[in-house]
Amino acid sequence: MAGGRGLPYPRRVPRNLDIPGSPAAVATGLNLLATPLRDLLQRPPVIAPPQASIREVATLMRQERASSVMLVEQGLLFGLVTDRDLRNRVLAEGLDPQRPVADIATLAPLTLDDSRPAYEALSLMARHNIHHVPVMADGRAVGIVTASDLNERHGTSPVHLAGEIYRQPDVDGLVRVTQRVPLLQRHLAAAGAGTESAGRIITSITDAVTVRLIQLAGARLGPAPVDYAWVAAGSQARQEQTARSDQDNCLVLDDRYDEAEHGEWFRAFTTFVCDGLDACGYIHCPGEIMAMTDRWRQPVRRWAQYFQQWIDTPDPMALMLTSVFFDLRAVHGQAGLLDALRAGVLERTRGNSLFLAYMVGNALKHRPPLGLFGRITTQREGEYAGRVDLKHAGVVPVVDLARIYALAAGLPEVNTHDRLQAAGGAGEVSPEAARDLRDALDFIGRIRLAHQARQAAAGEQPDNHVALASLSNLERSQLRDAFRVVQQLQAVLVQRYGRRI
Repeated sequence: MAGGRGLPYPRRVPRNLDIPGSPAAVATGLNLLATPLRDLLQRPPVIAPPQASIREVATLMRQERASSVMLVEQGLLFGLVTDRDLRNRVLAEGLDPQRPVADIATLAPLTLDDSRPAYEALSLMARHNIHHVPVMADGRAVGIVTASDLNERHGTSPVHLAGEIYRQPDVDGLVRVTQRVPLLQRHLAAAGAGTESAGRIITSITDAVTVRLIQLAGARLGPAPVDYAWVAAGSQARQEQTARSDQDNCLVLDDRYDEAEHGEWFRAFTTFVCDGLDACGYIHCPGEIMAMTDRWRQPVRRWAQYFQQWIDTPDPMALMLTSVFFDLRAVHGQAGLLDALRAGVLERTRGNSLFLAYMVGNALKHRPPLGLFGRITTQREGEYAGRVDLKHAGVVPVVDLARIYALAAGLPEVNTHDRLQAAGGAGEVSPEAARDLRDALDFIGRIRLAHQARQAAAGEQPDNHVALASLSNLERSQLRDAFRVVQQLQAVLVQRYGRRI
C-alpha cells in the first residue's frame, strides 16, 4: 500500500537507476546538452491511478517530497499532476479535494524517450512553458525531469528565460527579457553545444516570444473570428536560429475566412505581433515575408494555389520563395491547417524531376569556397576581405541539399538534421553521405556559433564572416574537409538532375 493511506496502487515503477554517489550522479562538468535523459533521473516516478482523489494525491506528494505525480493506468501514462495544478486548479478555485485527481490533471502530457539528449527537454519546456517532462522507456513511464533539475546543471537556462517571457505583461517587458538571448548563445558556445542543440534551444526562445505576443494581441483584440495557424518560415521553422535574426513568418487561415468580414481583425493582429517581434530584435523581414503582409496572410485554398504555381512554373522569383516557404512550422493555433497544406505540397514535389532540377540549379548559387587544389578561398576585398561567409558558403548549401532530398522523397521533416536522417533512411541519399553532411553542418555551425559568441562578448554585431587566420591549422583542415563533402554531394545532384533543366 502506498503512502500509508491504503491506496491500491504501487507508489513507484521499479527501475535500475544510478545510485547516489555513482559517477553518473556526482560527476562534475556534466555536459547537459549531450547527456541522455536517463542519466538525469534521480528517482523512480511517483505514480497514482486517475481515480485517486485530489487529497490522496496531495498527501502522496507531501510524503514523497515530489513536485509531481504521474497518473498511470494499466501501465500506461494517463496524465500528470504538479504542485502548480494543486495551487492553481484546486486551492485558487475552491475545488472539492475529494474529486478525482484526473479532473485537474494535464491529460496526455508531452513526453520524451529516455535515450533523448537533455537539451530536447530544455527545448520542450521552453516552447510550451512547462516545468515537468515525463521520461519514457518502451512506452512506460520511468521518471520525470523538471526545470529545476536542468537549471542546476545549466547556468543560463532557456526554461527560466521562457518562463520570464510568458510572465511579461507588455511588449516593453519582452524587450527587456530578450536582451539576454545573446548571452544564452555565448553560454551555449562555451558549453560546446552542437549546432543542432543550440539551434533548437535558441529557436525555442523565439517561439516563446512569438506565442506571448500572440497572447497579448488576443487580450487586446479579443478572440480570432476564424481558426488560424501562425507559421514560422526559414531558420525559425527549421529550428536552426543563431541568436536573433530577421523574422520570416506567415498566417494560414481557415477557408471560412472572408476578407471583408475578418480582414481588419487579422490585419491588426499580425501587425501587433510582427511589430512586437521587431521591437524584441527579430527585425522586420527586408523582403516583407511576414504575416503582416497581406500576401502572406491567406486561407488554405489560396496557399495551395501559391504552391501549385511555384511548383508548376519555377521561375526565379518562385524558386526564391520556395527556399523560404518549403520550410514551414506551426508555432501557434490550429496546426492541422498547415499539415493539410504540407501533405498536398509534398505529393506534388515527390519525384517531380523537372521541378527538382530547377531547385538544384537554384541551390548551386551557393557553393563551398574551394579553389584550385581544394584550398579555401576568402573574399579578396571589401569589409570582409580575408574572411569566409560560413552562412551562405557553408550552412545554406547543406540546408538546400537537405530540402531537395526531402521534397524529392515527399518527407515531412523540416529541421535539416531530421531531413538528412530521413533522406538517408528513404534511399534518397546514402546513409553514409547523410551522416557526412550532418557532420559537416555541425562543424561549420560550431565555428560560426563560436565566432558569433566572441563578437557578442566584445559588444559587436554578430555576423557570419570568419577570418581564416583566426582558425587553427586543424580547424582549417577540418573546414576544408566539410566543404569538400558539400561540394561532392552538390555534384551528385547535378549529375542526377542537371540535364533536365
